[in-house]
Amino acid sequence: MSRLAQNDRAPVWQGYAWAAAAVALCILAYIAALPVIGARTLFVVLLPAAVVGGLAGGFGPAMMATLAGLAAVGALNGAALVADRANLLEAALFLFAGLGIAAAGHFHQKRAEDGARAVVHLAESEARLRSILETVPDAMIVIDERGIMRSFSVAAERLFGWTASEAVGRNVSILMPSPYREQHDAYLERYYQTGERRIIGIGRVVVGERKDGSTFPMELAVGEMETMGHRFFTGFVRDLTERQTAERRVQDLQSELVHVSRLTALGEMASALAHELNQPLSAIANYMKGSERLLEAPEPDRAKIKGALSNAAEQALRAGQIIRRLRDFVAKGEADRRIENLPQLLEEAGALAMIGAKERGVRLRFNLDHKLDLVLADKVQVQQVVLNLMRNAIDAMEEAPRRELVVSTAPAEGDMVEVAVADTGPGIDPGMAQQLFQPFVTTKAHGMGVGLSISRTIVEAHGGRIWAEPNEGGGTVFRFTLRPVRREELDG
Repeated sequence: MSRLAQNDRAPVWQGYAWAAAAVALCILAYIAALPVIGARTLFVVLLPAAVVGGLAGGFGPAMMATLAGLAAVGALNGAALVADRANLLEAALFLFAGLGIAAAGHFHQKRAEDGARAVVHLAESEARLRSILETVPDAMIVIDERGIMRSFSVAAERLFGWTASEAVGRNVSILMPSPYREQHDAYLERYYQTGERRIIGIGRVVVGERKDGSTFPMELAVGEMETMGHRFFTGFVRDLTERQTAERRVQDLQSELVHVSRLTALGEMASALAHELNQPLSAIANYMKGSERLLEAPEPDRAKIKGALSNAAEQALRAGQIIRRLRDFVAKGEADRRIENLPQLLEEAGALAMIGAKERGVRLRFNLDHKLDLVLADKVQVQQVVLNLMRNAIDAMEEAPRRELVVSTAPAEGDMVEVAVADTGPGIDPGMAQQLFQPFVTTKAHGMGVGLSISRTIVEAHGGRIWAEPNEGGGTVFRFTLRPVRREELDG
């Protein structure tokens, strides 16, 4: 038994004291009734003392009260107790009743002590659990089967800006940006009906929303438990902002190294290209110069001129073949396309794109058609397109008074799915719109003008197209299409 339980347990002598006091009161009541009852023992008057002893101290005090009552009645009645068989029978019944009350008191006392130990153990366990929850770095949130928050840890208070008193009792959807806020209860209902797990037991990268309305990337893992016929879900949330910032620094360093290696390769390629093209270009120049001299003669030799021009054309074709071979050499080839979950693909790209965007006042909102959830795509390449468009949008809204970034999906013509990235920036100069996807064309002061060109190449390799148009609320909308995969195609 713990020290706390030992301190809470009543001393043994108290039970005997209560039993003695009860015996004394019952004997006084018995003496007061003697003129009326005469030679009757009437042990029933002393039974309350045995009950008090059993409740207060268990077996010992109850038996003490029983024997003390038996002795007191015997002393008061003298020979009448032995002479009258009815009195002896009543004394025997009183003794058995006292034994029963003592046994019941013993079990009552034991159960009371067990209950006290269980309460103390539960309190200690709760204190330990509370200590763990207050120190664990990841936010922990417990919700019931209706999505109502039942527990909100200290780390969750720091992360989301809500206090536990504000959060508990409210729907967990307040921690999500639109449209997930409106759709969360439908997700739970679908899970109850189909058993299909999207996050439970799997985990994924999603976007969370703080009390002040700002959004941030987070890693969410959800566990499920069932107790007393009720189902609860425990979510563990980890803020990815700092981790992804560090990863982005590493990626930037890797990009710099890749950039240097590309420049080195480009120099080698340029040297090889100059060497390979030098011979056909020199031959073309010689044939053209020779043809020019032949034409200056009084009677030009048409056959020689025709032959020289033919040879020059052959050398030009040879130069083209050299360039084509080099282009084929550096080409990646066909994309590694697989069936991917489009909403998850976009959410992960959005979480990466929003690194550092909170400090710039940008709010991200998704408006996704979840009926169009599967596409045939190279996940890494398409996420590169989305990430490029979102980062361009964030940069474009640097000086804008309203900075809202909306990523949406919708059906498109030709049985395609359209992905749109809309910003509220200043928009694109109409003079640049026609050249936007050409290589080395950029509106950024320090841009290289290859991001949109690469994006167009990736989208077109997936059988889609990409374009830009003005946003109705101000800014620009970039749209591109992908081939969807229907559920019936998978079932067939």
